[in-house]
Amino acid sequence: MPLYEHVVIARQDISGAQAEGLIEEFGNILKEQGGEVVGVEYWGLRSLAYKINKNRKGHYLYLRTSAPAPAVHEMERLLRLHDDVMRYITIGVDAHEEGQSAVLLNKNRGDDRRGPGGPRGDRGDRGDRGDRGDRPRRRDDERPALADDAAQSTEA
Repeated sequence: MPLYEHVVIARQDISGAQAEGLIEEFGNILKEQGGEVVGVEYWGLRSLAYKINKNRKGHYLYLRTSAPAPAVHEMERLLRLHDDVMRYITIGVDAHEEGQSAVLLNKNRGDDRRGPGGPRGDRGDRGDRGDRGDRPRRRDDERPALADDAAQSTEA
């Protein structure tokens, strides 16, 4: 049977439980048509690159399936008709990857990198002086002479 990967973006207004219910609903449609759901992931509520139907965020759902083409066509038809689904994509693959998807791996890895200074790490080496480092402050009397200042001093 052909192998597919599906990503579905659902409206931000629904709850996480309802979004996961969509996975079950469309998985059952594939099973009724002779297909099989190999793996499922809920990627969470994520920001969109641009507004879709006045939504700035969406629930991302990911399914790995093994199903005949008519079952996939029926599922896509029902995805187009469903009110909570904003976008979807189906991709045919040669083989499913083992383990978690790259999205979940990056999401989990990002949690480990957070240090005491927040997501960008500790900034304790600069103290409270920001990005100035150890440079001394320049006084007004130490500022370099401008070309206009030099011209005025030679005329006088």
